[in-house]
Amino acid sequence: MDNSIIPNHVGIIMDGNGRWANTRGLPRVEGHRQGVRRSKDVIKASVDIGIKILTLYAFSIENWRRPQNEVVTLMDLFDFYLKTEIEDLMSKDIVFKVIGNREKLPKGIQFLIRNAETLTSNNRGMVLALAVSYGGRDEIIRTVRKLSSSGVDLSTLDESVFEANLDTKDMLPVDLIIRTGGEKRISNFLIWQSAYAELYFTDTLWPDFTQEEFYSAIHNYKQRERRFGAIPQKVTL
Repeated sequence: MDNSIIPNHVGIIMDGNGRWANTRGLPRVEGHRQGVRRSKDVIKASVDIGIKILTLYAFSIENWRRPQNEVVTLMDLFDFYLKTEIEDLMSKDIVFKVIGNREKLPKGIQFLIRNAETLTSNNRGMVLALAVSYGGRDEIIRTVRKLSSSGVDLSTLDESVFEANLDTKDMLPVDLIIRTGGEKRISNFLIWQSAYAELYFTDTLWPDFTQEEFYSAIHNYKQRERRFGAIPQKVTL
């Protein structure tokens, strides 16, 4: 792949794990397990082509309303990932971050998150951000509350100060959002950060989303003309 024009920051809405399992007569947990394996493939592909930031939508704040047994299963998978993947993250020089409302997460997982973030903080490679217990509206409300309690004069608030207090502070805006599973919406994912993001939708369920299709999404992005609200200047010969 020609790496001369690739997105700096890619966000992925990993949709379709449950449907993947259902169509095969498997428990939904098997879909989530396969989804974790697919995530590892895409992380590797992102590192290989030089993407700077990859944000994976792992568990939305609305997902807390799912059946209790499924929530427990997802938390167990997250716990297992945090315990077993640190060595791989270190070997790839990846900086690990979690964005979202951490107060809703089990205390043990909160500890593992802090540990993983600390251990990888001095790495210099790609930033891998997992959006867990995350919602774009919730993030904005939490940010406003944080600014208000810190004494910031909200009447003089500007975008740069606001962005510096989001979960994604120090992260570049999202250039490309990929959604698998056939739905065509962003489902409360990075709604501030993706104001000018390019969108790529595919019917492929997440467990079937290969590195090759990921590369196709990146290639599609490279064909886009990004204007950011402006009119492109005409070329005069």
